[in-house]
Amino acid sequence: MKRLLIVLSALALFCTSLSALDREHTLKVYNWADYIDEDLIGEFEKWYEEQTGEPVKIVYQLFDINEIMLSKIELGHEDFDVVCPSEYIIERMLRADLLLPIDRDFGDTPDYISNISPYIIHKFNQIDGSGKNANDYSVGYMWGTVGMLYNKRHVTPEEASSWYTLKDPRWAGKLFVKDAFRDIYTSLIVALNRDKIDAGELDTEKLCFDSSDESIAMVESFLNEFKDNVSGWEADFGKERMTQEKAWINVTWSGDAQWAIEEAEAVGVPLDFAVPKEGSIVWFDGWVIPKYARNVKAARYFINFMCMPENALRNMDEIGYVSCVGGPEILEAMEDEEAFEQEDASYFFGEEATAACLNPVMYPSADIISRCGMMHDSGERTDNLLQMWSRVKGDSAGAGTYIIIGIVLLAAGAWLFVSKNRKRGRGRKRR
Repeated sequence: MKRLLIVLSALALFCTSLSALDREHTLKVYNWADYIDEDLIGEFEKWYEEQTGEPVKIVYQLFDINEIMLSKIELGHEDFDVVCPSEYIIERMLRADLLLPIDRDFGDTPDYISNISPYIIHKFNQIDGSGKNANDYSVGYMWGTVGMLYNKRHVTPEEASSWYTLKDPRWAGKLFVKDAFRDIYTSLIVALNRDKIDAGELDTEKLCFDSSDESIAMVESFLNEFKDNVSGWEADFGKERMTQEKAWINVTWSGDAQWAIEEAEAVGVPLDFAVPKEGSIVWFDGWVIPKYARNVKAARYFINFMCMPENALRNMDEIGYVSCVGGPEILEAMEDEEAFEQEDASYFFGEEATAACLNPVMYPSADIISRCGMMHDSGERTDNLLQMWSRVKGDSAGAGTYIIIGIVLLAAGAWLFVSKNRKRGRGRKRR
């Protein structure tokens, strides 16, 4: 109890100090943990003054769950200037009129936002903003896929290329699945309808909006067929278990997979990543300016700064995820003829990347991308999806449980900020 009071007092003190900020020259950024090259924060402050003649100081805060971030803005009217939500939260924020349009007039400063890949622009066009184009209110930051990180000593590439492999009893106790119900549900709703999609009976884009009872039951039935093999439903520890060879398969995000592959290589553990042939999803996080922002100008410049090719490359190198920035500078930097085979990445970089030697974990081939859908906000059906997920996992976590978890995470976040604990390593969590 005493420790809790200390944490809450620290949180109150922190909030009080923020209220006294000179907001005209302060930029409040709210981002995922370990999701930026932190040196860029100070560099932006210097660059912004060079571009505008005005000083700015960044207050950089972290969140671990999309919904906690959203509740601060939606209910608490927090005055964050720049936030980095996931695609389905961007969708929800647009519908709730919680975002400001991003003006791209930077005077004499170049518009680096134009470096965003046309593929990302196309996918953001699919965000349902109730008549609002998401590209007017958000700018892609990082993206990736959902698939299987696997140990090549125990799992073949063919086995890792099918969701149905997860049913094999050989993986009992050696399988981890990301505890991200939307990601897994949407991936499986695409995969389980592959035959109908290929026959032209279903459209992938429309299917990804489907959270009907029938579709939920279909996914639940499939999950139940292999849940006994699952050693853990993990939020952030699966990649470490894979590098330690305590697991052989981890259903996870490509960014986590890339981190694990690099770490495992250093200790002689052969890991690889595959997107199942039946289909999966691509996910996106993007920069937005919330409705209650108080330094919109600096927010716009910050987003523009993050889209500079050299900064995009530094962020990728630091966190292991893939930037939404395309263009020749990124392609040239990421190509490696000695390490990777040729693949078609023209969807992302244009015709010059029709036969590019790129890391397939980071830049899947056009054929793989063509089989991937995209998550959406499930609105009032979210509780139905959560209930299904809880039944499969065998827990009884309801809405109250998630609220309690959120409060604990907020308190822990404040304590970590005050105590300045070291970084835990690259990673992210999505709910």
